[in-house]
Amino acid sequence: MPLYKVKVKWGKELYKDVEVNTGEDPMVFKAQLFCLTGVQPERQKVMVKGQTLKDTDWGNIKLDNGAMVLMMGSKEEDVPTEPTVKPVFVEDMNEAELATAMDLPAGLTNLGNTCYMNATVQCLKTVPELRQALQKFDGGVSISNNLPAQSITGALRDLYSAMDKGPSIAPLILLQVMHMAFPRFAEKGDSGNFMQQDANECWMEMIRMLQQKLPAVKLDGEEARASFTSVIDQFFGGQFDVEMKCVEAPEEPPSHSSESFLQLSCFISTEVKYMMSGLKTRLQEQITKHSPTLNRDAQYLRASKVKRLPAYLTVQFVRFFYKEKESINAKVLKDIKFPIDFDAFELCSPELQQKLIPMRTRFKEQEDKELEDATNLKKVGPLGDRKKKEGKKEPYWFPEDLGSNNSGFYTLQAVLTHKGRSSSSGHYVAWVRQSPRGDTWLKCDDDQVSPVTTEDILKLSGGGDWHCAYVLLYGPRILETPLEEESAPTAMETAPASNVNS
Repeated sequence: MPLYKVKVKWGKELYKDVEVNTGEDPMVFKAQLFCLTGVQPERQKVMVKGQTLKDTDWGNIKLDNGAMVLMMGSKEEDVPTEPTVKPVFVEDMNEAELATAMDLPAGLTNLGNTCYMNATVQCLKTVPELRQALQKFDGGVSISNNLPAQSITGALRDLYSAMDKGPSIAPLILLQVMHMAFPRFAEKGDSGNFMQQDANECWMEMIRMLQQKLPAVKLDGEEARASFTSVIDQFFGGQFDVEMKCVEAPEEPPSHSSESFLQLSCFISTEVKYMMSGLKTRLQEQITKHSPTLNRDAQYLRASKVKRLPAYLTVQFVRFFYKEKESINAKVLKDIKFPIDFDAFELCSPELQQKLIPMRTRFKEQEDKELEDATNLKKVGPLGDRKKKEGKKEPYWFPEDLGSNNSGFYTLQAVLTHKGRSSSSGHYVAWVRQSPRGDTWLKCDDDQVSPVTTEDILKLSGGGDWHCAYVLLYGPRILETPLEEESAPTAMETAPASNVNS
């Protein structure tokens, strides 16, 4: 008689070396299973290699020693009642149900080559201080062109509010007021459809509109820095110390000036392979200007150093250049590596570097302590309290300058990419971090939002026809100290939160 020893899996239970005689009726085997599990034969569903075992014959089922047999079924006393709400499987969910189940934010409908605007909106949405400022804005949206800044600010406020309530939103009002304020964005091609636009131009125009309408914020009991009138200047604006030195007349005293910026430019050349080197190259330029010493035009070295770092640092990769022959903004596809954690210390003036050192020292001390704790943990073994205590979030700004960065340390929180060969064609997508320090990112491809990983983000550095990083948004790295550690009182409770797109 054909006799085999098999494994039987039932729920969490695994029974080994169960004897099966295929020369006997399958009901004999089911009776054995009843003795093992207490599940009546009529309640059993037995499967072998994807085939269901019948009660009367073995059919085409062929066993061998060590085969895995799956049994499903429950004892009579464990039979559950039918749930009042029937389960819905992922493959049966619609877009709204899937977004709710996975806790995904809302996507934005493409209204005809409007991916450049959708990607911009999703990236800026990751800045909690901007969202809070928009929520406080009480201006209305006008259909006329008399109040472009107010209408764009109000439309973005309303859009973000709507995005908290649904899986996919059509940004019709924002698109309409953007078209009124910037007619070039409303240009149409020969087919009658809207033409593709440059996402960085949209980014900067939108930021400048918000700059006019969102006032600077302050902590309770403190005045906002007098030089800032806008929350944009506070949290997105940096300042350069610019030195101009005549190369042809070394005896001529260098001149110094101060300039503001809302984004840094990463220059791309044959030698540039990393974002930092591209930024440094852009901050060292040779220009021609009139020399009072030589009384003629001469070569000058223009050197810029950052003297104020904003909380949110925007970096634009200079990927497009104008080709007169084809009359297009052609794209540089070169692979330029960018970091998830960025240190801007090398870009800063000596004065700012000195101001950054205290907080940088605290970061280093905290990292050393965590490394020591981890080492001790390995020595102690698996026993003991392993639960990491919740930390206290320290301010990321200087006390006299809310909205600044007091360490030079940043963490990437949004990437706007372009796929294609020209800024006026192709496709734009936003990639945003789902939580401030988490490893889960979201790909916001118009109305399609899907989770991705940090490894996927690092692949956006360029080098081919895949999505290339075009605009990066870095947020402040937050220092967390143990709650039991004594430190000076901070205003974090009254300051803007550091939570991002979730």
